Formats: sequence, structure tokens, C-alpha cells
Amino acid sequence: MADPHPCILIPVYNHPATISPLCDELAVLEIPLLLVDDGSDHECASELDRLAANGHHLLRLDINQGKGAAVRAGLKQAQHLGYTHALQVDADGQHGIDDLPAFLAELDTAPDTLVVGYPCYDASVPRVRFYGRYATHIWVWINTLSLDIRDSMCGVRLYPVAALNRLLAQYSCGNRMTFDTEVLVRWHWAGGDMAHRPVRVHYPRDGVSHFAVWRDNRQISLMHTRLFFGMLLRLPRLLARRWRRQHEVSR
Repeated sequence: MADPHPCILIPVYNHPATISPLCDELAVLEIPLLLVDDGSDHECASELDRLAANGHHLLRLDINQGKGAAVRAGLKQAQHLGYTHALQVDADGQHGIDDLPAFLAELDTAPDTLVVGYPCYDASVPRVRFYGRYATHIWVWINTLSLDIRDSMCGVRLYPVAALNRLLAQYSCGNRMTFDTEVLVRWHWAGGDMAHRPVRVHYPRDGVSHFAVWRDNRQISLMHTRLFFGMLLRLPRLLARRWRRQHEVSR
């Protein structure tokens, strides 16, 4: 594999107040930024134009399609620009920037590994979000027949770009909030290597959330159902993999 050439991928939808400070904070990592405008309104689009004029990459989607679509488009663009890895970071500034170098450190020893963040919350986390995540955790553990995926909803992860794009050419993994979870389950099914790193998470009091309760919960429920039947189709292979791992540990 060629020497790693990473970028930071940020899907953006109407975060005009946080995206510029976030870009300033990320400058310490000295890695190019790829901003994906997911059909933002005029205020945010203008801010993104200003950031692009300052040298950041900008990919603009004409209409809002959802986080999954924005990340998928960003990964294609990252490969087109010659980047080998994309460190996905949310645009709302809730993640601890100091925790990101640990993700990038994996490039030196495990460049084929998908590195996934797991959140370390402070007191700002809404209780409904904190406990609500466990419904998805349980379904992910069922659909992978393992506890290998510690958290499938955190917005920080380091993707090997070419391998992810090959996977996404087969399975789109959804356009909106289902993407982050489904892409990890399918990566696990495919036998991809995965590592986990902690990320501190703070929810600002005036933070912007684009989670649509009825629409997104419905799509998430349908995703878990679809993945469950996908797990059943892969059951012999998943059980064989589980047996091999247990056998190797016991040797």
C-alpha cells in the first residue's frame, strides 16, 4: 500500500456558527479538510464558500440528501483527490479534537483498519440520547453475533477510502442516520479489521440537531430488520468465524 495520505471529511448541513471554529481547531492536525455541503441554506453555504476560498476542499450537493449521502459523496471525492484515508468528523463541534491524533496514529501500523470512535460523555449529554443508543447497540451485537463493534453511532471514524468505496458500491448503507451503523455492520460482515478509540463528547446547550424523530427512527428500525435477515443469510459464515476465533484464543 502506498504511503497514507489522509484528509478530514466533514459533512455539513446548516452549521454556520460551528463549522469555521471547527476548521480552525482542526488546523493543528495539519491535514487537508474536505467539506461536503449537503444542501445548506444561504448563510451556511456562504460560510463554506469562504472556507473554500481559504484553501479547503468543498464538495457541494445541490439538495439536502442526508448525512449518509454526504459522507458517501465525500468518500468518492476523497479518492478522486488522491487521499487514501478519510477521518470523518461531525460539523457541530461536539467531539474532542485532542482525541483525533490517536485515530491517525493507526495509519503507521494498521492502514487497512477502520478505526471507530466510542463516545466518552460529559454531563451535557441528554439522558434520552445516552440510553437510547443501547437499542441500536443490542441490535448491532445481534446482527454481528459479536461484541466487536463497541459503538456504531459515533460520528468520528477513520475510513480506508478505497476499501470503503468498494463496499459502498455494493451497499449504499442509506442516505441519512442509518449510514453510520450499517456501514460498520457490513464492514464487519466482510471481515474487515476494526479498532476503537475513545472520543470525548460535549453537547452544547444551543447545539443544532437534524435528527427527525419519526422519519429517522422508522428508517433505523427498518435498517435493523434488514440487517437481521442479512445476518441470517450469513449465519453459517459468521458462526464459523466465531468458532475460529474462539479456537485460536483457546490454543
